[in-house]
Amino acid sequence: MSSTDNVKLAIENLSQVKQDMLPLLQEHWEEVAVNKDTIAMNPCWDTYAALESAGKLGIFTARLDGKLIGYFVIVASENPHYKGHIFGVNDVIYLKPEYRGTYLGSNLITFAENTAKEVGVSVLVINTKTHVPFDKVLNRLGFTHIENVYSKKLG
Repeated sequence: MSSTDNVKLAIENLSQVKQDMLPLLQEHWEEVAVNKDTIAMNPCWDTYAALESAGKLGIFTARLDGKLIGYFVIVASENPHYKGHIFGVNDVIYLKPEYRGTYLGSNLITFAENTAKEVGVSVLVINTKTHVPFDKVLNRLGFTHIENVYSKKLG
């Protein structure tokens, strides 16, 4: 476990963080992705840029002495089932393994949660992979397990 004394949490724009995210995205993909043999890591940066331009993308980062060590990306939009409620749904969340167990992950989530609430998000949804869970962290932060999601590769 590494020291987190000099970690800075921030909201960043895609243009600020994209290049720094690439190595972490690869690590993240290698750790959690399923169907790696047929679905390569290939972010659609144009989609992220469009979401950001529409004010629907939140990129929350953790940097240690300027080096990116974690991120939490949220897509916020009105939920079609609940008019008038903005749901923030995590797209990706990752913290380098050596910084887990330090409360840095909790701090990053809380930072994003507080920021999202300030801009009108009424529900924050975080999904986790069953083979890399962090349920204890989410429960401690007041999140409730509300559903299970199943996946089947079709093509």
